[in-house]
Amino acid sequence: MTISTTPHLNFDGDARQALDFWAAALGTEATAMTYGQMGASDDPAWADRIVWGQVETASGVRVMAFDVWPHQEYDQGANSCYVYLSGDDATEITAVWEGLVVGAEIRQPLGASAWSPLAGQLRDRFGVVWALDVRAPQPGA
Repeated sequence: MTISTTPHLNFDGDARQALDFWAAALGTEATAMTYGQMGASDDPAWADRIVWGQVETASGVRVMAFDVWPHQEYDQGANSCYVYLSGDDATEITAVWEGLVVGAEIRQPLGASAWSPLAGQLRDRFGVVWALDVRAPQPGA
């Protein structure tokens, strides 16, 4: 059995825009289904909101998002979670950073850190905090 972890982020009307933005930053396409497509709500205001969506890359990065169910409370909170991407290739991590940084609040500029040759953190224009780094070489590896 294989178990994987996927961040599932909740929105109140911005899920499609967030998924498309992340897909562009990660160099892939978003997949999504609306409440209207699923027949999950009779309210026309909910027809185009996302009931299920994800971005997945060939290298295994996956992030899911949806617009919370009608009448469900929504509170993103402060620092409620981070999406953490860690890789071996500085060029790949830098490319993702450059895609995500548009309209973002930079919390830690992308650069060398105490734990990584390249690390950074930002809050994207949808309020999601992304932490990225290049894994440090392990002794004896």
